[in-house]
Amino acid sequence: MQRRVLLNPAVIIEVLSESTEQYDRGKKFQYYRSIATVQEYVLVSQDAKHIDHYRRQSENLRVLTSIDGDDGVLELPTIECRLHLAEVYEKVPFDSENDTAWD
Repeated sequence: MQRRVLLNPAVIIEVLSESTEQYDRGKKFQYYRSIATVQEYVLVSQDAKHIDHYRRQSENLRVLTSIDGDDGVLELPTIECRLHLAEVYEKVPFDSENDTAWD
């Protein structure tokens, strides 16, 4: 079996699940902060149109930006990319009242 490993990532994007969200925001994020090349960490909610974006400002400082709703745009300057939340969540079925999926 061939194993693929990405070396020196600049941006890491995680899709959160109910069972792993605490780990992704805690221990895993702590590990990712120790990787010198990681400049941005993105947490994508699967049950609401919501993204948390952490961007490295210095060795010990990450700035959090939260993006919500169809009009939201996630800017990833490290890789010169813009993601519109309407496109990110285009095929995710949400309850129209509160933008929650999988009810």
